[in-house]
Amino acid sequence: MSAEDVLGSGSGPEGYGEQPVGASVAGTWTPGDEVASAKDAHATAARLAALVRIPTVTPQSTTGHSEEEARVFARLHSALTALYPRVFAHDPEVVGRAGLLLRVPGASADDPVVLMAHQDVVPVPADWQAEGWEHPPFDGVIEDGWVHGRGTLDDKGALTVMLDAVESLLAEGWTPARDLHLLMSADEESYGRCAVEGTAVLEQRGVTPWLVLDEGGAVTVGAFPGLEREAAVIGVSEKGIATVRLTVESGGGHASTPPKESAPGILARALDAIERHPHPSSLNDVSVEMFQTVGPEVEGRLGGVLSRAGLLRPLLTRVLPGVSPEMAAMVRTTTAITQLQGSPGHNVLATSASAILNMRVAVGSTVAQAVAHIRRTVKDDRVRIDVVESSEPSPVSPSGDDARWLALKDAVAAAYPDAITMPYVMLAASDARHVARIAPAVYRFAPLRMSSAQRAAVHGPNEKVEVESLGRGVAFYRALLTGL
Repeated sequence: MSAEDVLGSGSGPEGYGEQPVGASVAGTWTPGDEVASAKDAHATAARLAALVRIPTVTPQSTTGHSEEEARVFARLHSALTALYPRVFAHDPEVVGRAGLLLRVPGASADDPVVLMAHQDVVPVPADWQAEGWEHPPFDGVIEDGWVHGRGTLDDKGALTVMLDAVESLLAEGWTPARDLHLLMSADEESYGRCAVEGTAVLEQRGVTPWLVLDEGGAVTVGAFPGLEREAAVIGVSEKGIATVRLTVESGGGHASTPPKESAPGILARALDAIERHPHPSSLNDVSVEMFQTVGPEVEGRLGGVLSRAGLLRPLLTRVLPGVSPEMAAMVRTTTAITQLQGSPGHNVLATSASAILNMRVAVGSTVAQAVAHIRRTVKDDRVRIDVVESSEPSPVSPSGDDARWLALKDAVAAAYPDAITMPYVMLAASDARHVARIAPAVYRFAPLRMSSAQRAAVHGPNEKVEVESLGRGVAFYRALLTGL
């Protein structure tokens, strides 16, 4: 497969796919360029659109790919090899089901860097039109300065700008100052094992990453009330995650003679108690630093409060849970009831009723403490509580005056000169949590601009990314890699 085969001649109404890929990846970049030209950004958009058209939906099985899934990921790998020949000349190896790991040798093997992104995307309903998509999710349409489609933000957009940056630098004869490892998993959206196995390979080879960067935060608009500047929000940790099953057994029977207490009724009371008694709040140090960073940029009383977040920690701990679900999630472990199961028939008493809880465990807490809170809240021995799977909150990576944090800030400044950079705790889960056990500094940030509407479209309808932001994303990675 050639680059021209991948791009075709119709990458969208603006025709960006017609540009020669070899020239467009190398582009007109010169070392020190800060932001890509419009032509460079359009070429990046064409490559992203081509990758969106390969529907690498996350594997549904926990044990392996189906034949069709394997074929789709093989197509993506062929496309990546054609689009980024200099990158993929570095002997990529398969980790897990279809993850890719490769090493670009640097001038030194000391203090290596690991850049991560994932190839898989979440599914799209068969009736995607009813969900409200403006364009078919896997058509990769480029229109009015936007690339539309599933994965444009999560996470093929970040994958594309990462690879564009490395490819363009290699085209200039660049050699990394330190070994560069690229880890591209293929099952992040289904909590798969590509990143686990890729981390194990790095560990076996004695690789202790100096810096790891994966998806997570973004360049946000309207991140805080009163903040007019863009904010580059970089995750320095992420909450833990636990899947917990509550089960109540009962005798069953015919629905015409119901017992005084049924299995679903007992379970319902337990779930009601869980929702009425949330986990205690606690404002972690990362959130304090985030507030203190943004405070001077926010006018009025709110800015003064945020600037004194350290002194006002007890007050903020009490107040923030009532501001919004997002603020509540920032200061406590959260519990979401996501799945229910009961009787198989409308006239049959349930012999068993169960519910699944999705818990996001706050930094500073543990899975055991989170589950203990659920047990104390339920207070009913008839409700069995089992942890199905879990991972602890990630260690907090350094910020402040640490060299790695400063390198990220400098790269943000090169690509988004008007943005303020701040740390935060990522509320969702990413592949980065697996690498954190072998690396002292793991960060979570996709260098793409995302409005609140765009963030809401991740895993939803009308996912899209600005062409101009893709150019800035490439500039971010180039600045980061040449500045290390």
